[in-house]
Amino acid sequence: MNVDLLLGLQWGDEGKGKIVDVLTQKYDIIARFQGGPNAGHTLEFDGIKHVLHTIPSGIFHKNAINIVGNGVVIDPVIFKKELDNLEKFNIDIEKVLVVSRKAHIILPTHRLLDAASEAAKGKEKIGSTLKGIGPTYMDKTGRNGIRIGDLELEDWKERYRKLANKHEEMIAFYGVELEYNLEALEAEFFSAVETLKKLTFIDSEEYIYQARKVGKSILAEGAQGSLLDVDFGTYPFVTSSNTTAAGACTGLGVAPNHIGEVIGIFKAYTTRVGSGPFPTELFDEDGKIMAKVGNEFGSTTGRARRCGWLDLVALKYAVQINGVTQLTMMKADVLSGFDTLKICTSYEYKGQKIDHLPYNIEPENVQPIYTEMKGWQADLTGIKNYSDLPAELDAYVQYLEKELEVPITVVSVGPDRTQTINRK
Repeated sequence: MNVDLLLGLQWGDEGKGKIVDVLTQKYDIIARFQGGPNAGHTLEFDGIKHVLHTIPSGIFHKNAINIVGNGVVIDPVIFKKELDNLEKFNIDIEKVLVVSRKAHIILPTHRLLDAASEAAKGKEKIGSTLKGIGPTYMDKTGRNGIRIGDLELEDWKERYRKLANKHEEMIAFYGVELEYNLEALEAEFFSAVETLKKLTFIDSEEYIYQARKVGKSILAEGAQGSLLDVDFGTYPFVTSSNTTAAGACTGLGVAPNHIGEVIGIFKAYTTRVGSGPFPTELFDEDGKIMAKVGNEFGSTTGRARRCGWLDLVALKYAVQINGVTQLTMMKADVLSGFDTLKICTSYEYKGQKIDHLPYNIEPENVQPIYTEMKGWQADLTGIKNYSDLPAELDAYVQYLEKELEVPITVVSVGPDRTQTINRK
């Protein structure tokens, strides 16, 4: 049994959580493979909005096991708050949620380091969520990190103290004013760790291997988006992990030849949170309408998302590097009401027309070249069948499908799990 994979194809915030929630009924295991609480996966059903940061999006389905994989970095404090928020749903957490021993832990000093580093950059700041993600991954690759499995050791607090002391020296090195009470932060941290230790810790690569052998169906869930990948994204305005399909292999211990379907999620337009180049960004009334209708605010930070027309050049790139086998288009309903829709089909790059994503897409190098299509006026939010959608939307979908050379199998027309149209 192969492992299917679901990931974002833009700069994150594509709506992955909703689709994982919709798909979970088809899978025995949902496994998150990278990122940390900088992610915000929003699910909406029964009139209630849920935001998850670290816990996989299959948690509301009682028959699915949810794995936090080795590629994830975990903040025990935020994790505990997520668990507390789930209490009212009568979920048997200890039965359906397991954590990889190889996942790294975000310490309070990682968050302080993140803040100090960002403050020191001044106008050149990355736009970090200040959750300590980057410094934790730095300790991971620097072979200094503390992992979930270390919590089972008697001397883990000594290891913590040694690393925290090193972090404080690094914070002082940045030379920025940073007020904090580490004693209070640590009290909350150690209390949350005790809650975390009540969960089952697993050797996740072995767990997944044995599950595959007995025919369990597995869906790997990614966080952020492909254009934020530390290797293939718009560096340095990226996250600190591999958000692309390759990250599922390293983040769960799944061999490449055991990956099955690769489901790519994208919005019918484009958004971006934080700093970094964005060729199709809109600064006019159209952009404001997208932001308002799409409620484009980060579910983790609350920051306003920048909005723009669909960037087909960047989308083709993401499809290519991920080996996407099927596509899901989100937020088609947000484009209702536009007389004309624009799609960026190529770039003018240093005086030449190109149709691939170049090394540098800063505005001084890249200008988008658009194709225009007729828009639609209908309210899509109550439509249940694809055949009832406006002809203009069908034309939009078919055009994208032809250009991307991958089938668009699902079209989302609203935030609720029921507002999901299967095109098959």
